[in-house]
Amino acid sequence: MRDDYDFSRSKRNPYTKQLKKQITIRLDELTIDYFKRLAEEKGLSYQSLINLYLRDCAESKRKLSWG
Repeated sequence: MRDDYDFSRSKRNPYTKQLKKQITIRLDELTIDYFKRLAEEKGLSYQSLINLYLRDCAESKRKLSWG
């Protein structure tokens, strides 16, 4: 290992805008179980699946229908 490294030609990470932010969210147990089962079928983590679903809702500007 070197004592010094030259970072003068280094570039900023172009993917930093795509990094995820950790939050705390409360979900009911049935919702978590649903996404865990679906994620297992698809070979994803349930957190990634929830993120994909929420991103799809946001990008398509889906509104909540209720009542």
